[in-house]
Amino acid sequence: MDSIIQSIAIYALPVIFAITLHEAAHGYVAKHFGDLTAYSQGRVSLNPLRHIDPIGTILLPLVTLWLGGILFGWAKPVPVNFAALRRPKQDMLWVALAGPGANLFMALLWGFMIKIGLDLPESELSTPLILMGEAGIKINVVLMVLNLLPLPPLDGGRVAVSLLPPHLAQHFAKIEPYGFMILVLLLMTGILGAMIGPFIAITIQLVAWVFGFEV
Repeated sequence: MDSIIQSIAIYALPVIFAITLHEAAHGYVAKHFGDLTAYSQGRVSLNPLRHIDPIGTILLPLVTLWLGGILFGWAKPVPVNFAALRRPKQDMLWVALAGPGANLFMALLWGFMIKIGLDLPESELSTPLILMGEAGIKINVVLMVLNLLPLPPLDGGRVAVSLLPPHLAQHFAKIEPYGFMILVLLLMTGILGAMIGPFIAITIQLVAWVFGFEV
C-alpha cells in the first residue's frame, strides 16, 4: 500500500502536466492556424481541470500503474474543427504534431530536472526530484510514442491523413470510429507493448544521453 501511495505522489504532477500541455498544445496550434473552436471553449489553457477525464486521466493510469506495464490513459480531447483551418489538410499535420511535440519538450525538461537533482548534494530534495524526473520522462515518452501510432483518431493517424494523397486519406480516415477499440484490443493482447516498447526505450535512452546520465 505504501509503495502505491509513493508511486502516486511521484507520478501525479508529471501525469497532470503531460496531459494538460499535450491537449493545450493542440488547441494553441489550431488557434494559430485559424480554428478558434478550442479557444472559444476555454480549452487553450494550462488549467488541468479543463482537460482531466475522470476515467482516462485518473482511474486508468492508477490501475495500469498498480498492475505494471505501459502507463495508459487519456484526457478530454481538445475539439478541433479541421475545416476551419486555413489549409485544412496541410495544417492538420502541425495541429496533430503539437501534442507529441509538447511531450518531447516536457521529457527534456524532466531530464534537466534529473540533471539538477544529480548535481545536488544527496538530500530530501534531490531524491524526490530525481524520482519525479524519471517518472516525467517515462510518462511523456509513452504519451508521445503512443500518440504517434498511425491509427486514427490518434495524432499519428491525423499525421497520416495529412500526408496521404486525398483519395487514400479519405479511406484511411474511415478507420477513426473503430480506432479506440483497436487500441484497447492491442493493449489487452500485449501487441501494443511489443509495438511501441522498443521506441519508448530508445527515446528514454536518448533523453538520458542528452543530459549525460543513465536510466
